[in-house]
Amino acid sequence: MSGSSKVKRDYPDILAGLVMTGLGALGLWAGRDLQFGTPSMMGPGFLPTVICGIIVAIGLVVLIKGLLKEHDSIGASNFKPLFILVAAIAGFALMAETLGFAISTAWLLIVGSLADQESRWREILISTVVLTAFGAFIFIYGLGVQMPILPL
Repeated sequence: MSGSSKVKRDYPDILAGLVMTGLGALGLWAGRDLQFGTPSMMGPGFLPTVICGIIVAIGLVVLIKGLLKEHDSIGASNFKPLFILVAAIAGFALMAETLGFAISTAWLLIVGSLADQESRWREILISTVVLTAFGAFIFIYGLGVQMPILPL
């Protein structure tokens, strides 16, 4: 290695560290007027401040590691799974209110599982039924989320 060779930085980690640190700092700034309180008597700003502080700390660690290590090439990227997951999540968001929790969750789980080439239909269908029922029980009945279970 010659003295004039330039070290390639790990730009994805640097960018991720900057984004995390920036978002955490933005959260700290947005919640600056909320009363913090104490661990035994938490104020409305306690949890957001702690979570945003943790995000800033993790972002700084990722940023520093990105600055200190050399960039490793990962080769060509496969964007098909990313597009599949975006379609699954967007479909859920668009269908949830009109088609209800059960159908939109089934869409999310079935379409989202197509991003994994090793998934099997039997496993997909069983997990879809179990997770949809569990999600409905927790979110609709347990937490009282205002969303229909099935289309109206």
